[in-house]
Amino acid sequence: MNNSGRPYTYIKTVLLILTVTFMSCKVTRFVVYNFADIKDYKKFPSRTLHNESQQFSFHKDSTNKVPEKIINEHQVEVSFDEYLEKNKTVAFLLIQNDTIKCEKYFKGYDQTSIVPSFSMAKSVTSILIGCALDDDLIKSEQEPITNYLPELKNKGFEKVTIKHVLQMTSGLKFNEGYTNPFGDVATFYYGTNLRKAISKMSLKREPGLQFEYVSGNTQLLGLILERALKTKTVSQYFQEKLWQPLGMEYDASWSIDRKKNGLEKTFCCINARARDFAKIGRLYLNKGMWNKQQIVSKNWVLESTTVNTKNGSSWYYQNQWWLPNKSGDFMAAGILGQYIYVNPAKNMIIVRLGKSKGNADWEKLFTNLAKNY
Repeated sequence: MNNSGRPYTYIKTVLLILTVTFMSCKVTRFVVYNFADIKDYKKFPSRTLHNESQQFSFHKDSTNKVPEKIINEHQVEVSFDEYLEKNKTVAFLLIQNDTIKCEKYFKGYDQTSIVPSFSMAKSVTSILIGCALDDDLIKSEQEPITNYLPELKNKGFEKVTIKHVLQMTSGLKFNEGYTNPFGDVATFYYGTNLRKAISKMSLKREPGLQFEYVSGNTQLLGLILERALKTKTVSQYFQEKLWQPLGMEYDASWSIDRKKNGLEKTFCCINARARDFAKIGRLYLNKGMWNKQQIVSKNWVLESTTVNTKNGSSWYYQNQWWLPNKSGDFMAAGILGQYIYVNPAKNMIIVRLGKSKGNADWEKLFTNLAKNY
């Protein structure tokens, strides 16, 4: 090769070295993987959830009782199936009185297909915090989080309580931007050391003043839970307290930050099937009771699904659950339009899972379906 080719070869070599060196870097993984995707559960290490006890199955109504037509956002009448499919839905369940009234799958998915929860995991994490309170593993919501996370002492976190974190009123400094490879979400989602990332956290305001939805709060809850459990992982506790007692039909998993001694990504990443997600909704529909067994206290469920605007809290977000209105319904929600919607007045659960939200107003659709059912 003549001298004119050497600079080009040198540049290629440098680029190759940089690529290999930074392949484990969260920025590189952000670029390679791009944004959140319905197949993300395949990208991360995880812990498996098993159910070795008796399975619970909803009754099935084969008539698929849902409207044949609905009015879309453009005020045009379209078929319900067309609406779901065009808006990137992969699974849709409507359950009333423990009976599946409608079950539809699209884009090659079926009842056995795994779908990541994304931020629906926040609501599950809240349930586990409630269980830990019931089990006296956590003494009180009013405890400062530094009782469990001493690495955050002398940074103002002594004033932050578990309740502040549950309500997203902690004042945490956290960049929730989903398109920034250098932001906190990228660190938490693609990074490989959540405990280290948590130790570097700081506050931008006094706790108890203002609601701000940031995923860092839920990951704080995850580490608090791990510290409270001591000898169990968060996944083991989830399996013990929920997965087995609720009679889940399939195995599932919870993504962790790294294979060895990993920490569950409690803000995002439970990987399961639509019917099993629906059972989370059923538990709260029945105020924490499951077939005559109180899984989590009734008071915890009511606290998590009732409007409260004290100490900077927002009425529409309670203990990591969303309240779409003030009529008593509530839901878990994820970034790509993953939902567990519960309407106690109609004894109804709706699960919608998708590749994205599409252009649909899912909250409006759920409330209208419940209203007119």
